[in-house]
Amino acid sequence: MFKKTLKKLLTSSYILLSFCIFINTAKAKVEEPNYNFTFDKFKPFHPGQKLSDIQKEYKAMRLINNGEVVKTYEIQIRHQNYFFPVFVHIKNSDNTVLDFYARLPNYFLHNTFHQSLINRYGKQDQFLNRDGTSVYIWKDEEKKRVTYSGACTITCFPIYIHMIGKDESENPNNFLTQLLKANSTPGKDPK
Repeated sequence: MFKKTLKKLLTSSYILLSFCIFINTAKAKVEEPNYNFTFDKFKPFHPGQKLSDIQKEYKAMRLINNGEVVKTYEIQIRHQNYFFPVFVHIKNSDNTVLDFYARLPNYFLHNTFHQSLINRYGKQDQFLNRDGTSVYIWKDEEKKRVTYSGACTITCFPIYIHMIGKDESENPNNFLTQLLKANSTPGKDPK
């Protein structure tokens, strides 16, 4: 009887010990993919910044549209091993930034990025949600208007961030106005 009890106790101890060994090695820190991404990466593209300052930091700018009123540049931002595009409108009159539009990577987590915007600008002034896609708008923040969009399917992820000067937000040349016009016109292909 004693041998059976001892055998059961030793078997249980070995099983428990093996669980403890595997559990202890699993105490690794897991960081979200965009945990170390900071909104300050977009500071050179804020409305009012000079084109010459952007060109000092980003040598590989690509001119994609040379309009009469504004020029459009594409700049690739690197985060870890990935690149994502930032499109910047530059006013021809004084070579300053009108607005920027960044298509954010899908591997970013929406909750983390949205919370970083709330920490920086406070609670959003407007919110719209349709079919799992949300748009958040901050107004009158540092004389800028910030628009952010995120969506949820299985997980939630950011789609884009757009910033424009408060005075220029009604300008028909800004990215967001052009994008919305192109998407609201049936049969028109947004290019």
